[in-house]
Amino acid sequence: MLEVKNLKKSFGDKKVLKGIDLTINRGDIIGIIGPSGCGKSTFLRCLNLLEKPDSGEVILEGDNLVDNKDLERIRRKIGMVFQQFNLFENMTVLDNITLAPTLLKVMKKGKAEKEADKLLDKVDLKDKKNNYPEELSGGQKQRVAIARSLMMKPEIMLFDEPTSALDPEMIGEVTNLMRQLAKEGMTMVIVSHEINFIKNFCTRVVFMSDGVIQEEGTSEDIFMNPKNSKLKNFLSKINNI
Repeated sequence: MLEVKNLKKSFGDKKVLKGIDLTINRGDIIGIIGPSGCGKSTFLRCLNLLEKPDSGEVILEGDNLVDNKDLERIRRKIGMVFQQFNLFENMTVLDNITLAPTLLKVMKKGKAEKEADKLLDKVDLKDKKNNYPEELSGGQKQRVAIARSLMMKPEIMLFDEPTSALDPEMIGEVTNLMRQLAKEGMTMVIVSHEINFIKNFCTRVVFMSDGVIQEEGTSEDIFMNPKNSKLKNFLSKINNI
């Protein structure tokens, strides 16, 4: 479905991604773990061209996204949910969700509002559609952000630390919704420090360090039978916390 080949990205003299290769199949739920600063979020942002790679390929169903000029079409296929929600504070929940499809002329306003109502019902926030983000809890804001991404009917959803800005009691609101999406067959790539969630939720886990993928495999492979010395060291530090 999506294939990444030798992806590289630098910021000035700092080489952040040093050659990433990864195949994402339809229905995969891929968790990306690794120490802070190893390039996880940069890699995620390169997948939908929020960061333009210096070189390499990101191939979605035959199209190399890196050389594609139609970024609007690409971003409809790859939804993204951010750590800090990125909602417009001066817009209601409904307006936040309907903005992109109406602005890009994917849907007329009436249809967009009907679709938004369905999604708000799905994320259990239909009664909040006329509220502003400041009136919502962190968990509610993140569920609105997920509904906003789903409005474009993406084929892949990218989650960049979707629960790290939430209080512990709100994390379940978001992870339960992600589990629901998984049951419906949504392909997901998740960067998270919530190791237990990654361990119990993802079909495949990728360990990144020093700008490359050091090891990948099933959850059991990574957490119960790690082979890479850097992965072993990373897990030992987590287990000692």
